[in-house]
Amino acid sequence: MACMISDEMLGTFVPVLVYWAYSGVYVLVGGSFFDKYRLHSRKEEEVKNSASKGKVVVGVLVQQAFQIAVSLLLFTMAPKAEAATTAKPSISAVGMQFVVAMLVLDTWQYFIHRYMHINRFLYRHIHYKHHSLIVPFAYGALYNHPLEGLLLDTVGGAISFLVSGMTPRTAIFFFSFATIKTVDDHCGLWLPGNPLHVLFSNNSAYHDIHHQLSGGKYNFSQPFFVMWDKILGTYMPYSLEKRKDGGLEARPAKD
Repeated sequence: MACMISDEMLGTFVPVLVYWAYSGVYVLVGGSFFDKYRLHSRKEEEVKNSASKGKVVVGVLVQQAFQIAVSLLLFTMAPKAEAATTAKPSISAVGMQFVVAMLVLDTWQYFIHRYMHINRFLYRHIHYKHHSLIVPFAYGALYNHPLEGLLLDTVGGAISFLVSGMTPRTAIFFFSFATIKTVDDHCGLWLPGNPLHVLFSNNSAYHDIHHQLSGGKYNFSQPFFVMWDKILGTYMPYSLEKRKDGGLEARPAKD
């Protein structure tokens, strides 16, 4: 007898698996051949990051445990319909749900993220954990204080799911895509031909500016668009320059 896994369960666990699988791809391409695409040197990563990579793995797993618990609770509380009587949404409806969810998630994350920088207590005791990785890398994308992960990512995801009206099956694809985008923004590489860099101005170089010590007041938008930064004056343009020791550097634009 075949074991049937519900869409709710898949929507909960698939994004977690996608996170580690996609991060693993960047670990595999992290060899010296790709150093010319790094936004920071290996030495910078060793010197500037105060959290060990082992500590980062544990921290991410803790956040994902919270994420799984909240997701299961959300799907338990959501009304269920009989599969036989529920019409599948059209492709255009799914596309609209994606757009709505992206806008809702971006709006939630921009204002919560920015407030965590404005409020000194929250930054020092909560958000600084994420910024202890001045040089971002792929599987450190969700290295947050558990409270931040719960509020920023998990609650934000739940709100975008509910407001968009997407089905649990659509949520599998949306949150997997959002996970890929978040990991990519923290990968620390500017790979030529990366389709996410073509489709989105919010990318690894854009977010790298935010992680630099001089960029903490700019580029709060995540994970998709840059609209709120541009609307509210926190947008910092940048240029990509070649470093003397090899690789690339995202430099904030000068006024």
